[in-house]
Amino acid sequence: MPLVSTRDTDRRSDDDRTVDLSDDFVVLPEQTVDDTDHGWGELAGGNDDRLLAERPPHWD
Repeated sequence: MPLVSTRDTDRRSDDDRTVDLSDDFVVLPEQTVDDTDHGWGELAGGNDDRLLAERPPHWD
């Protein structure tokens, strides 16, 4: 049986490869699906308008 080398001299190593580190690369999303209204079983849209309308007078 012939000996096989683990080093391939014709190929470039990982140290020589180009890695794109641009800002467009997203590793993880900003918000997961579980952290949305739908993920919590709520209707989309929220109630921001109602909360602003019922804003306590001492906040003004």
